[in-house]
Amino acid sequence: MSSQISLRVNGVALTRSVEPTQLLVDFLRQDLALTGTHVGCDTGQCGACTVHLDGHAIKSCNMLAVQAAGHEVTTIEGIASKDGSLHPMQLAFKQCHGLQCGFCTPGMVMSSIDLVTHHKADTETKIRDSLDGNFCRCTGYHNIVKAVVAGGQAMKA
Repeated sequence: MSSQISLRVNGVALTRSVEPTQLLVDFLRQDLALTGTHVGCDTGQCGACTVHLDGHAIKSCNMLAVQAAGHEVTTIEGIASKDGSLHPMQLAFKQCHGLQCGFCTPGMVMSSIDLVTHHKADTETKIRDSLDGNFCRCTGYHNIVKAVVAGGQAMKA
């Protein structure tokens, strides 16, 4: 038995029918074709599915779509400016070479925005500790940490 939900996704008000067991990550990817949010582990451990719910990072594989009703969801596709220019954190990841294969990058960027906005992760140690729930299998994190520092500084400017 499906449920009708209303929410905002990337600033757009939507009403959709969803199954009560449908995960938010599957709703975003399958129903809305927002495939920048990745499915990595299906257990909430890797962070590839990280999106913002009302401005805070959450792992969308750990949340049902019906739980997002009445909330604002922002995906990686929704953080760039209306003119298409990259968000400062996206630009920092690009400039600091904080990505390789790119699979973890959307979740890393979304988590990083939350870290510098809400958790004052402004030192290398705090950033490394705070990124504990986001796995990158390619980079060794050095350039990701540099990107978070640079992106945080750009966001404050």
